[in-house]
Amino acid sequence: MSGNFLDTAAFIAQVILGLAIVCAAVRLMLGPRAQDRVLAVDTLYVNAMLLVLTHGLRTGNPNVFEAALVIAVLGFVATTAMAKFLLRGEVIE
Repeated sequence: MSGNFLDTAAFIAQVILGLAIVCAAVRLMLGPRAQDRVLAVDTLYVNAMLLVLTHGLRTGNPNVFEAALVIAVLGFVATTAMAKFLLRGEVIE
């Protein structure tokens, strides 16, 4: 009973996260400012990480948790670099 409920809840979470990724992709394409695009990329990587984590919960594969950690670290670095570029016009000083 509880295993079936957990699988159903994880599936519903994956569908909702997929819709959130689509909404963030639309914001990334439409803009209108560069700051909106940076926030869209930030939202995209967080949602992608959560989608990978829910997939790991459904399948029980422990390797996907390491992949989610890599997505989180790379997304943080990318967001930081984009924000620094928007503020100063250069990433490396």
